[in-house]
Amino acid sequence: MSSTALPKRVALHRNPTTDSSVPSSVTASPFDSPRHSPSSTSLSSMASDAGKESQDQGKMLDTYGNEFKIPDFTIKQIRDAIPAHCYERSAVTSLYYVFRDISILAAVFYVYYNYVTPENIPSMPARVALWTLYTVVQGLVATGVWVLAHECGHQAFSPSKTLNDTVGWICHSALLVPYFSWKISHGKHHKATGNIARDMVFVPKTRDQFATRVGKAVHELGELMEETPILTALNLVLQQLFGWPMYLLTNVTGHNNHERQPEGRGKGKSNGYFGGVNHFNPGSPLYEAKDAKLIALSDLGLFITGSTLYYLGTNFGWMNLLVWYGIPYLWVNHWLVAITYLQHTDPTLAHYQPEAWNFARGAACTIDRDFGFVGRNILHGIIETHVLHHYVSTIPFYNADEASEAIKKVMGEHYKTDAQTGWTGFFKALWNSSRVCHWVEPTEGATGEHANVLFYRNTNGIGVPPAKMAAK
Repeated sequence: MSSTALPKRVALHRNPTTDSSVPSSVTASPFDSPRHSPSSTSLSSMASDAGKESQDQGKMLDTYGNEFKIPDFTIKQIRDAIPAHCYERSAVTSLYYVFRDISILAAVFYVYYNYVTPENIPSMPARVALWTLYTVVQGLVATGVWVLAHECGHQAFSPSKTLNDTVGWICHSALLVPYFSWKISHGKHHKATGNIARDMVFVPKTRDQFATRVGKAVHELGELMEETPILTALNLVLQQLFGWPMYLLTNVTGHNNHERQPEGRGKGKSNGYFGGVNHFNPGSPLYEAKDAKLIALSDLGLFITGSTLYYLGTNFGWMNLLVWYGIPYLWVNHWLVAITYLQHTDPTLAHYQPEAWNFARGAACTIDRDFGFVGRNILHGIIETHVLHHYVSTIPFYNADEASEAIKKVMGEHYKTDAQTGWTGFFKALWNSSRVCHWVEPTEGATGEHANVLFYRNTNGIGVPPAKMAAK
């Protein structure tokens, strides 16, 4: 398989005396430095050079000033490039990974419950350190179980829909995830990835929305002072702690155009507290009337798990339950939010207004990253092969590497990756995207279809400046 070379990491800072597309300075710190486009393969793109009509619509520039061209390959080209055996799903193989992960969770708990005790380890600091390690390990392995249930939701687990949904419901319910409710809304995310009006996960804020959030007029955004690192860190902590439950409860990060969705149940409903949009109510505008039984079944799974946890807390102590299950559960939430955020948030990614969107374009609005041994062996490659997953979500994770290599030849420059950076690169990307990806807008001067292709801009003086807008 061909290797993927990463370009140099260069930070672009605004300079009022230069053209917005020209980098003005370079910073030496890799922690804060954005990258040039992480487009990956040495093969040329399938997209043809833009014609005169395209040129007349103006250039499209990502956050770093790299020129963007709209993908023109088709889903058929993508699917045809993937070897036929990559589509094959094995119930035996998938069940092996479920039993493997659950066995690890049980074995770790058994060892700690029986041996990391005051009788065996009298030192309180030593026990605290060891039980802290327990929560980290259990959180990672449980996230792997979450990923396997995610495979079930996409019918990538096995050829049997009944087996897929049974395993998915059990595994997700055990992690307090409403399986069918999530499955339905997540399927809509896949059908509308990159569509700013219909996507369901980490939909970027528009300029108007971001201005409202920070209490500024739209035209003032280019003049704001730099966001402090402390504020960035605080926003990250809140996102990582509360992002997942808030998504389930209020649809935060999902689209807020419910009245215009085909389900026809969104009148008067909006994201936020008491807005009527959540993953637990069969009447939520996220679902159709025919989904009601599945939503109720999801809620039943949560009730069973909640009842079990109540029994454990009552009989074994709530502090014990917090350490055994509660803190690992928070780790699962953290990893889930971080992974999803970084799959869909990067300064090199475009987003589309509905007028310019199609499935092939939208599926390219995601990026593969790298989390080293943990990503490959515990998290089942969900971080490393996500682009492929958005084109063909029924391919099982154990065939995803080969299929990913195949589609790179079709996608060319439109395949985005942050590979070969390991777990440290993953955390650097988390920080960098938080600093750089504040809102999306068209490239200044773009017209026609190009004006419906949106890119991240920020108030921190990094990359291409926001478009200049006159006060109204």
